[in-house]
Amino acid sequence: MLAKLTSKNRLTLPKAVVGKFPGARYFEVRAEKGRIVLVPAKVTSLEGLWSKIESLGITEKDIEDAVQWARRKK
Repeated sequence: MLAKLTSKNRLTLPKAVVGKFPGARYFEVRAEKGRIVLVPAKVTSLEGLWSKIESLGITEKDIEDAVQWARRKK
């Protein structure tokens, strides 16, 4: 099957291919060995993410500190 890349950098995937991934709305995109590879991405809700963070005992202050640390000049 062919898919055409438009001048606006858009690609329409064939229905026959997309139909094999019901419910997939987002895809991870990467280049491997001269090919474009699309992998359905699992998107989690922010509520689930915050729940996991809280269960690990991580506070908003911990996150702020981590961001500050990551942004520091080296």
